[in-house]
Amino acid sequence: MRWPNFADDRNELQKFYEPAGFAPAWVAASQPTPAALSLIRLFRSAEAKGLNPEDYDAALWDDRIQALKAPSSELAVASFDVALTVCAMRYVSALRSGRVNPHSLRHGLGVEGKEFDLAGFLRGQVISSSNLNATLDAIEPPFAAYRRTEQALVRYIELARLDDREKLPAIKKTIEPGQLYNGVPRLARRLQLVGDLPQDASYAPDAQVYDDALVNAVKHFQRRHGLDEDGRLGAATIRQLNVPLQDRVRQLQLTLERWRWLPAEFSAPPVIVNIPDFQLRALDQNNNVVFRMRVVVGRAMRTQTPVFSAEMTHIILRPYWNVPRSILRNELLPLIARDRGYLASKNYEVTTYDGRVVATGQTSDDVFAQLRAGKLMVRQRPGPTNALGLVKLVFPNENDVYLHDTPSVRLFARSRRDFSHGCIRVEKPAELAAWALRNNPGWTLERVRQAMQSGQDDVTVNLVKRVPVFIVYATAFAYDNGDVYFLNDIYGFDPRLAAELARGYPYP
Repeated sequence: MRWPNFADDRNELQKFYEPAGFAPAWVAASQPTPAALSLIRLFRSAEAKGLNPEDYDAALWDDRIQALKAPSSELAVASFDVALTVCAMRYVSALRSGRVNPHSLRHGLGVEGKEFDLAGFLRGQVISSSNLNATLDAIEPPFAAYRRTEQALVRYIELARLDDREKLPAIKKTIEPGQLYNGVPRLARRLQLVGDLPQDASYAPDAQVYDDALVNAVKHFQRRHGLDEDGRLGAATIRQLNVPLQDRVRQLQLTLERWRWLPAEFSAPPVIVNIPDFQLRALDQNNNVVFRMRVVVGRAMRTQTPVFSAEMTHIILRPYWNVPRSILRNELLPLIARDRGYLASKNYEVTTYDGRVVATGQTSDDVFAQLRAGKLMVRQRPGPTNALGLVKLVFPNENDVYLHDTPSVRLFARSRRDFSHGCIRVEKPAELAAWALRNNPGWTLERVRQAMQSGQDDVTVNLVKRVPVFIVYATAFAYDNGDVYFLNDIYGFDPRLAAELARGYPYP
């Protein structure tokens, strides 16, 4: 076996063989059973699932099958059978919950709840399956976007094979629409290959005019790659156009791995925030997207939004903002030191930790000293200028991260939106709050808006039905119109996951 250490599957192997008295499961009359041959075909095509065929001994099965025909083949039968069982368990587990435990990457998502009876599944369903593809499809993630990602992967594997890998010529300054560029033929070939430029567009080998058709194709490409959609050929756009398509294949493979970390079943339709995508999506009972909106996430260098899952329990209308100690220490205290009226000018107040207001005006020397010592805290009073805006959506977690409104709406127009201290600002807070409250009688969108604009301050509304919230990280996303978006790896997580996957079985 390529990965002969299967100590982590030893108990499942015992459970698999014991009911049949440890008789071979995949060999009959010195031949692989139909189920065995079906599994081997799946192992060999594992690339289409974002997996490595050689992790499942794809190149070794022909010799193993041949060895079964030897006159004294007991050892060959045993080796074949155990190897097939181990590879099948690994393959099934990879499809169901991924290969790497996200905890090993310090993510707050846990796959423990996705563990299931591997031995029983193989013995009860795989051995006797008349349609193995359908049997295994049932254990994969239920999300439509996951299936679209699989389809996109198959397409990009083929595109990577067709790509001539020629680089676009370097530029000294940005190419504007209508200007000359000696890379036009190569640009047209790349844009046609990936579907941004229509296939019937034709360019001569010596074409140099950056014309309207190419400008529109570049705009579409820019939109799919998280760039400003201006149609100009700048350094960032050229850099993305020169990324080898094999790298895009890798992004799709990593995205499939991350989809598999998510629960297969939920207590209610979830909200999913994809950090590199800067998008929030709410799903329906069939796991299809019912609406989406832009979000602002944590800064890449200092205050990253964590990857985790939790359940939304309540919303707070017209909330206070309790300033975290780190922000008070690093940002507010230097401002207060320069201007003792700063807190009052920004609608802050100083309180004790149990909420008793200590100061609302000028910050005295005594109060300043207590703030520096961590004996007092600062909060911002409710209102339209509050950092949390007019609504806060709470899903209790150890990271103290939540979804909220914001007065800084201009940031939603940016293509890259990592500006927060770690919490997630949402573009359409009233709509999201009304959706979260849809099971609470009387909480219409109009009522939510009225409560946000002119209701009482700091009102908590508990959700009748909790909402699962998944904060995820995927640098590729496939849409239902066939577009595939490739996103900037803003936190540098892709190389870390790729390195873990390169270690092979047994994975952490």
